[in-house]
This record gives sequence, structure tokens and C-alpha cells, in this order.
Amino acid sequence: MNRTDYASALRRDGARLAEAAAGNLALPVPSCPEWSVADLVWHTGEVYTFWTGIAGGELAGHEEYVEPGRPAEEDLLAWFAGTLERCAATLERLDPELPRWTWSDRKDAGFIQRRMAQETAVHAWDGLAATGRDEPVERGLAVDGVAEFLTHFGGTPPAGLPEAGLHLHATDGPGEWSLRAVDGAWQLREEHGKGAAAVRGSASDLLLLLWQRRTPEQLETFGDPEALKLFLGAFRRG
Repeated sequence: MNRTDYASALRRDGARLAEAAAGNLALPVPSCPEWSVADLVWHTGEVYTFWTGIAGGELAGHEEYVEPGRPAEEDLLAWFAGTLERCAATLERLDPELPRWTWSDRKDAGFIQRRMAQETAVHAWDGLAATGRDEPVERGLAVDGVAEFLTHFGGTPPAGLPEAGLHLHATDGPGEWSLRAVDGAWQLREEHGKGAAAVRGSASDLLLLLWQRRTPEQLETFGDPEALKLFLGAFRRG
């Protein structure tokens, strides 16, 4: 995916979140305990504000960021729409290789372009699910999201992970990932394979599993369930 694809996905899924939130701001969000839909919208827009400042060069790092005041509930969706468009417009004009601060080992605008599209896809799912609409993440974006998650959210692998690793297999088109911990680092290969544990499901369901919006019982699993639990628990979220 390129910067145009990411900006398009950001706008599309941001609009889906706003549409789900309209008239439903007081509803609880089951996938984000203790949050209402209003909290979800505020969080997502505040994330846009931060990363727009970083991507646009106004902020050199997180220590320079000052959180904006939260709008009144009646102004929240209009504020969200503005932050969404500023973020998308900023990101789509930037060269992905432009150096920028990020929390990951990838320090460029391309990381932010991808992250904002992926953040929005999952939170749009959260907002829709809060209203009873379990709608999948768009397949191409979900495939990209699985790769992003496995590449950037692992940190240092904990001790005790099975050597045979974890295998994920998308059932609705191309997409396979084999993940192992080797010499204290993650080894990710996008190829067919077997592991101590394996999971099959749509690309959207695999992505939602990684982000703890699906449980293993909702997908097709193979191998050692404890190994699957160890691998899924090795990743940070948030």
C-alpha cells in the first residue's frame, strides 16, 4: 500500500467511525472496557492531533506534545471530522521516506501513514461493534495490518516461547505469516509453514485476534493452545 491508499483508508474508516457514533455517543464500547463511544471518538481524534503534529514537523517528539482540551459532547463529531481531515491531508502529501520521530525502529513518515490507517480501521470496528454492527476490516488493509502488528508491536520476545513458532493463515485470499523467536529477536516470514500453534481465519479476523477483538475460539486453531496464548501475550497493545 502507498500513501494515497493509506490516506483513502484513513478517510473512509474515520467516516465510518463518525457515522457509527452519530446519535450513539453514550453507548459503551465492549472492546474498550470503561470507554463510551464518545471516549473512543475523542481518543481517536486526539491520536490524529498528536501524529499530525509529528508528521507535519510541528513536533520533534512526544515530549513536545500538549494534549488539546476535550470538546463538549455536542461539538465532538465536528471536531473529530476536522482532526481527521487535517491528518489525512498532511499525511497524503508527505514522502514516506521523510525522517520523522516515531516510537518504533522505523523513523519516517511512512510509518505514520500506515499507523494512522491501521489505528482508524480497528477503532472504526470498535465503534461499529458498539452499535451491534460486526463489520470486517477491508481485506487489503487487514493483510497489511497483520504484517504491521507482527513487525512493530513485539518488542523483545519473552523467554520460553516454543521454537516452532506461530503460523497465521488467511482463508479469504493471499496472506500467511510464520513468526518465531530466534536469538532474542523476532523472525517474521510471509510464507506457508507450520508452528507450535496455528490460526486460520479471514484477514480481518486475524487482525482483530491480534488486537484482542476476537478470541482464539472464534477462529480455526491448531496445535498447542498454551503456545498460542504465549505468542499472543508477547505483544504490546497501546
